[in-house]
Amino acid sequence: MEHTDILIVGGGPGGLACATQLARHGARVVLVERKPVFGPKVCAGGITWHGLLRHVPHELIERQFPEQVVVTPRQQVVVAEQNPIIATVSRERLGQWMAAQAAAAGVTLLSGTRLAALEPGQAILERGNSRMGVRYGQLVGADGSCSQVRRYLNLPSFALGIGLNAMVPGHFSRMEWHLDPRLFGSGYGWIFPHATTCSIGAYADSRLFSARTLKEQLLVWAGRQGIALDPGAIRAGLVNFDYRGVCFEHGWLVGDAAGLASGLTGEGIYPALVSGRVVARMILDPAYPGTELATLARKQRRHGRVMRLAGRSPRLCGLLMDLLVLLLRMKIIDFHSLEMAD
Repeated sequence: MEHTDILIVGGGPGGLACATQLARHGARVVLVERKPVFGPKVCAGGITWHGLLRHVPHELIERQFPEQVVVTPRQQVVVAEQNPIIATVSRERLGQWMAAQAAAAGVTLLSGTRLAALEPGQAILERGNSRMGVRYGQLVGADGSCSQVRRYLNLPSFALGIGLNAMVPGHFSRMEWHLDPRLFGSGYGWIFPHATTCSIGAYADSRLFSARTLKEQLLVWAGRQGIALDPGAIRAGLVNFDYRGVCFEHGWLVGDAAGLASGLTGEGIYPALVSGRVVARMILDPAYPGTELATLARKQRRHGRVMRLAGRSPRLCGLLMDLLVLLLRMKIIDFHSLEMAD
């Protein structure tokens, strides 16, 4: 039976950020990740200037875009700023860079390791054909929208989004957001160019569309853009925006496991990193108030109000999307207001 101060389940940005900060302050940390390598995830790979772009090494940035093209069935606007609004990164490279930071800080990283059983103060881990026990002082769930730790804490997840993504080869010049309520409800279709490929995908509220229906809508929309998608190359992932807090009697939750993603845009990398770092500070200093979480929750509630209003009817949703684009065109609101970053 191994012993550790903190056991973190999940090796995404939230878990790795939490682990690194804890280890740098002297805590013994074991982090388990069920995938054989750190980083890969169904994700468009977009990071914002106000969120992460200035804090990621330049060599990880694939493309930067000071312009965003926003399209509805009735209009189109090009939002331009001096600084890059959004850049694209490879989630795999970002994850491996963060894992290297965690390892350098002294975190014990166990990839290809599954959480087989969990009870207060003790976990059973499974790696290949072998099992090992770990006794822990604190438990952090950073294991995504289908979090095993969240289920262990008896927290349901009723508010989920669906993201579909395919990486296609080629050079695309513009980053585009397509708002079409008939196809995506309050969600959108996207074109996010990377270095030599492009992320083509769609995001929608799972309460409005099944994954099968959204995939059919994505194929229709991509065809209209002149993009031939291989249906077999489309990958699906869930986005959890059912936030109920981060601190519970038997553990902590960060990122998608906590339900801190945006239900409106699906943005999750920034909330995961912020919540991971804040939870680490709260573990190290129980008096730390974690005010950053209140800011994230306030943004998320604002996005949720827009979703609920848009979900009342397809017609109202269309009017709201067109109003949003009109306000962007008139510079009454800026693109930053749609981000989770403050």
